[in-house]
Amino acid sequence: MSLPANPKALLIDLAGVLHVGDQVIPGSIEALARLRAAGFRLVFLTNTTRTPRRTLVAKMRALGLDVRDEELLTAPGATMNLVRSRGLHPHWIVHPDLRDEVGPDAAEPDAVVLGDAGHGFDYAQLNTAFRLILRGLPFIAMARNRHFKEADGLSLDMGAFVAGLEYSTGVAAEIAGKPAAPFFQAALDTAGVRAEEAIMIGDDLRDDIGGAQAAGIAGVLVRTGKYGAADEHDPDICPAAIEDDFARFAERLL
Repeated sequence: MSLPANPKALLIDLAGVLHVGDQVIPGSIEALARLRAAGFRLVFLTNTTRTPRRTLVAKMRALGLDVRDEELLTAPGATMNLVRSRGLHPHWIVHPDLRDEVGPDAAEPDAVVLGDAGHGFDYAQLNTAFRLILRGLPFIAMARNRHFKEADGLSLDMGAFVAGLEYSTGVAAEIAGKPAAPFFQAALDTAGVRAEEAIMIGDDLRDDIGGAQAAGIAGVLVRTGKYGAADEHDPDICPAAIEDDFARFAERLL
């Protein structure tokens, strides 16, 4: 897949593309300002399932990144939209920081929703989910990420827990966040563009680039965050372009 000749919107992953932990990746603030001034529609994507939306926006702005609330699409937000659209009343397994955003567990749940509970994951929580799924409740997961980048290195993400419950129950989870097609469609809807008018910029070959290109959106891989040298030789996923970082891609685009 090639880059569109006249893109209108940029779908930008946050962690690993604009920042790593509390450190902004050099050149990102200036590049973002130049792209915004050039008239590109911007949508910021994150599969972070621990951080409330308002906290994330405040953090980005404190780092100097011009991220606006109406431009941010999160995995929890996409999941809650899915749950509401189906009229479900879930049992939630989420990080304590996200509890106020998703609300309380239903007294009589009709679905199981798994987020990244972080240090809150324990046997009792997972066993409760296991039993509810065995009873026939739908199993929805916010994401299936393998790992994420923190200041001290890669950390285990929630995909291992999703896989564990799938293995034990024999039930495949429905994924609401990246790389699911509905997540990317929601991003396009937010930007008000068609797939062929957008570019996805990400550091995760599978979830960012593979997911976007499966939805018809050209993907640009940056050599920051989760990126590994082997990504450039993957037999299944071929980015439309590869750049050293977000600022270099902005320079190329402009």
